[in-house]
Amino acid sequence: MQFERSDRVSEEIKKELSDIIQHDLKDPRLCAELISIVKVNMSKDLRHAKVYVSIFDKDKEKVETTMKALENAKPYIRREISRRISLRFTPEITFELDDSIEYGARISQILNQLNISKEDENIEESEGEEEN
Repeated sequence: MQFERSDRVSEEIKKELSDIIQHDLKDPRLCAELISIVKVNMSKDLRHAKVYVSIFDKDKEKVETTMKALENAKPYIRREISRRISLRFTPEITFELDDSIEYGARISQILNQLNISKEDENIEESEGEEEN
């Protein structure tokens, strides 16, 4: 399987972005429980990076505040990426909120509830058969 350069660069940027957000950003507005870089899409010319960020927190206000903090930190993040990764041009970064992890967790919770109610039905049925 052949990988394009943009794929390799996007993975490297994803790794560095995760490290920058975890260890270097000291903004108190980054108060969400879990901030995760899901995916980075690079343009073919490596000048633009669309970063999909998953913010796992029950409070929607904290999610919005965290996104605003990431938007305000773009110049610092871009400077750090240019320092850490040797590229001809440092890509312009665009943050997009990705709620797929939260959505998956919600679906899993619903399936677990359905499974528990199904087990309760089976237990009630088996108890009814034992009485006959």
